[in-house]
Amino acid sequence: MVVALILAACGSKEGSSASGDKGLLDSLRDKGVVKVGFANEKPYAFEDDNGELQGGAVAIAKAVFENLGIEQVDGKLSDFSNLIPGLGAGKFDVITAGMAITPDRCGSVEFGEPEMQYGEGLIVAKGNPENLRSYADIAANPDIKVAVMSGATEKDFMMREGVDEKQIMMVPDIPASFAAVESGRAHATTGTEMTIKMALESANQDKLEFVEDFEQPDIEGVPSYGAAAFRIDDDELREAYNAELKKLKDEGKIAALIEPFGFTEEMNVVDPAITTESICSGENY
Repeated sequence: MVVALILAACGSKEGSSASGDKGLLDSLRDKGVVKVGFANEKPYAFEDDNGELQGGAVAIAKAVFENLGIEQVDGKLSDFSNLIPGLGAGKFDVITAGMAITPDRCGSVEFGEPEMQYGEGLIVAKGNPENLRSYADIAANPDIKVAVMSGATEKDFMMREGVDEKQIMMVPDIPASFAAVESGRAHATTGTEMTIKMALESANQDKLEFVEDFEQPDIEGVPSYGAAAFRIDDDELREAYNAELKKLKDEGKIAALIEPFGFTEEMNVVDPAITTESICSGENY
């Protein structure tokens, strides 16, 4: 009887300890640091000349985490295509890269609520010799090659506009896509509008140009809605993040956070009726 009581007591103590283990949110609060995965994609998330993590999505995340009692955001640079695998492997606590919410990605990560919206853009050789102004123009000429950053949604968008997969060249990042066009290996590159436009301005070269009159594809997924992404099981952290994000939205503070990076409220602040659930279900995708 005594032995049984001792074993029961020990079992009870272990169960209490297990149930008392801190979750990720409390652990991050204790450390005061959150590891954030990002791709060097200006103006959403990028590393400045001082090695500091900056960008519209970053500014929102920093404000949210500060309100959650986590003051330091430790940026972890990664190729865009490696962000979701890196999150699953525990390299990051969250992804903050303005990543578009898509039904497919919703099966791999849990997105926070939408933070910003954006359209597509196209960059071609100076003078636009192939007269490309839409994905439909690319589809109409099977000889056209387009460089696209690996893991980006633009490959799917173009294919749904009729572009053959053989016309699409996958590259690791935006500089590589510019190099492909500049060298003649590709006729164009595409990506989110502000990203490639600002990247071209920063590149300070005159062999490429942004197609100002690009026609946005009339397909599901455009415009896209960007959000932070969390591991499937990190519900507490995601829900806490969403709660603080809602406060920022309700107080009208999102525009002020993202405007320094070139965003405008009219173009980039999301309609409250658009939710992550509605996008993941396909209703608003």
